[in-house]
Amino acid sequence: MTQLIDRYDTLLLDLDGVVYLGRHAVPGAPEALRAARERSVRLAYVTNNASRTPAAIAEHLTHLGVPAAPEDVVTSAQAAARLIAEHVPAGSPVLVVGGTGLRSALRAFGLRPVTTARDEPAAVVQGIWDGISYGLLAEGTLAVRRGAWFVAANADTTMPTDRGELPGNGSMTRVIAAATGVSPVVAGKPEPPLHRESVIRTGAQRPLVVGDRLDTDIEGATRAGVDSLLVLTGVATPLDLLTAPPQHRPTHIAADLSGLHAPAAEVGQAGDGWHCGGWTAAWAEHRLVLTGDGVPMDALRAACAATWSAVGGHTADEDAVKPVLGVLPQN
Repeated sequence: MTQLIDRYDTLLLDLDGVVYLGRHAVPGAPEALRAARERSVRLAYVTNNASRTPAAIAEHLTHLGVPAAPEDVVTSAQAAARLIAEHVPAGSPVLVVGGTGLRSALRAFGLRPVTTARDEPAAVVQGIWDGISYGLLAEGTLAVRRGAWFVAANADTTMPTDRGELPGNGSMTRVIAAATGVSPVVAGKPEPPLHRESVIRTGAQRPLVVGDRLDTDIEGATRAGVDSLLVLTGVATPLDLLTAPPQHRPTHIAADLSGLHAPAAEVGQAGDGWHCGGWTAAWAEHRLVLTGDGVPMDALRAACAATWSAVGGHTADEDAVKPVLGVLPQN
């Protein structure tokens, strides 16, 4: 039986909300990824989190039963470091408003991490880290005011954890941006540098981006022109999918990573309706109508196809789709 995963040679997997939530694996994720590795599909763990080194992330994944080595991990810290290295002289000082992951990445690209504006850094790079202090933010502000190039590892306003969503790097970078009037250049998803870093490191020819966020994972895939899979184990909800603008619409939708090992869902149009499994979705009198029976995930796929076809380049009104939410999967 041909599985969805058989269409691709590399999985570019987000971590938070896809493989794990905080310290714990998403149920079924380790088994799905081990099965993918057994089918000779390359696994690359692509994360906007810049706080930890690839070795530390790989160790965490291995502890959870997920097959991973440091070279399988691609971080926004690495993308940011490459971006800076391409714009400043080798050996330049770079002020780090962040943790070990950023420092290690900068050293790997021949740059010198510093912590004070007195070192006259060529750039300031900021990534999420629970040790960020007012003092570091102040040094970053001084350096940017003096002309240092301001780079953010990512612009995520929140990050998922097993306790709920916490402030992300995008929220933290607004301190320096507000104090200087300078917005950072962003290396992480959905901007191109992290996807480019992933392809460089993996040599992917037919990649599939797998994520839980529409505004980072899926938009990043759309902008790169590659296929994507949205899983409902993290941030995005069925309502988010139904009301998504074009750049946030994934190629595939699944409840979790086990969807990689199922046949690709067949969604087709007949007449005014869109069909998947035992479900038919159509727009009638400016609202979404679902009829039929079967698994909720097929209902969501049919509903998304009907909605996206009806609204085209616009976004659907929430009130028009909310009546069907009761039969859709809940995450």
